[in-house]
Amino acid sequence: MGMSVTISEADEQDAEKILKLQYLCYQSEAELYGDYSIEPLTQSLDSIKAELTTGSVLVARLGDEVVASVRGTVDPDGTARINKLIVHPRMQRHGLGGRLLDAIEGRLGEGGATKCFQLFSGHRSEQNLQLYRKHGYAAVKTQHVNDRLTLVTLAKEVGASAYVASA
Repeated sequence: MGMSVTISEADEQDAEKILKLQYLCYQSEAELYGDYSIEPLTQSLDSIKAELTTGSVLVARLGDEVVASVRGTVDPDGTARINKLIVHPRMQRHGLGGRLLDAIEGRLGEGGATKCFQLFSGHRSEQNLQLYRKHGYAAVKTQHVNDRLTLVTLAKEVGASAYVASA
């Protein structure tokens, strides 16, 4: 009988596991954009520990192993910023990213202060963009960073459809 994946709030003991998973998951992004100096690959353990105290950090576990994670904060204006949604490569394409996205939206939306959700992705990260569109996000802004990268900011209002059927 197989184990099921559980999603919960991360704690300080998860910080190193999250950092290692983040490093693994962002290798493909670094390769895609030809830039191994991206922030997720250079972030420190102390920085992740700080994020655990300033926002919401969720992890997905398969037994004791952290196989996915996502982070988010809510700005004073009610914008919930979701970032670093990562899923172990062997666990991708099985709905775990969508489950985590739904879970962080639920967590950040508690209390009613959140008005909209916002996240970003690189323009070449088609699987990520596809996941976000599937969950009701739409592009609201693009920012040309350099010749290799354009950041796409996506957003959706609180209460917007959590799942949009693929066309």
